[in-house]
Amino acid sequence: MPDLFSPAALTALAVCAGAAAATVIGSLLVFRTNPHNPRMLAFGLAFSGGAMVYVSLVEIFNKALTSFTEAYGAKLGYTYATLSFFGGVAMLALIDRLVPNPHHGMEGASDKAAQERLKRVGLLAAAAITAHNFPEGLATFFATLDNPVVGAPLAFAIAIHNIPEGVSIAIPVYYATGSKRSAILAACISALAEPVGAIIGYLVLAPFLSPVVFGAVFGVIAGVMVFLALDELMPEAKRYSKGHEAAYGMIVGMGAMAMSLVLFK
Repeated sequence: MPDLFSPAALTALAVCAGAAAATVIGSLLVFRTNPHNPRMLAFGLAFSGGAMVYVSLVEIFNKALTSFTEAYGAKLGYTYATLSFFGGVAMLALIDRLVPNPHHGMEGASDKAAQERLKRVGLLAAAAITAHNFPEGLATFFATLDNPVVGAPLAFAIAIHNIPEGVSIAIPVYYATGSKRSAILAACISALAEPVGAIIGYLVLAPFLSPVVFGAVFGVIAGVMVFLALDELMPEAKRYSKGHEAAYGMIVGMGAMAMSLVLFK
């Protein structure tokens, strides 16, 4: 039975939790937004969508590719990463078909209906990023456990790109509820996925973890996040946009996520 209270495990867990806390830091930016400004809402939703698309295609898909390549070689590795990605897209598309989607036929909808639609978008964004944080926490924890010199820079890199992820979670929740507390709470729950994922992985899942499992998980999550951004966040951003806020928000979201990754390459 692994010893979670050993000095090495506690150090790895602390490093993982520190990286996760950056998600909450990002959510604090909601204190500077006006919940009654539709143009800011359009920008914020598009920022979330742009950040999610960029990190999915540039970072998370590459994690899937690296894992599958380690197991199967370059050609098969790329094939399986691609299949996993589109498997994630297909999974969310199927769910979208089976579960009634409030953004269809919402022209002229009441304010209450619009709020419900925003709540759905916010919860889906938070759920997708939380799912991404779970294996990310595993990776940070095990890297630090194996070699803190490697794990600490990895955790710092993850912390930096957790900041725009915190923004991506908090903004739709804040505009849906008007509550900064709810927005920050959503970011806190998402952040907890990293240390919780590390603990579960260390105590329960360690014997079953493999490059193939990591590759499939990251590939599916990348597909889910891209579909969510294109099907939910971007149409919602366009609905509230009065000009080019949706396009600008998407580009700024991509740029913020790109900068967080460039700093540690």
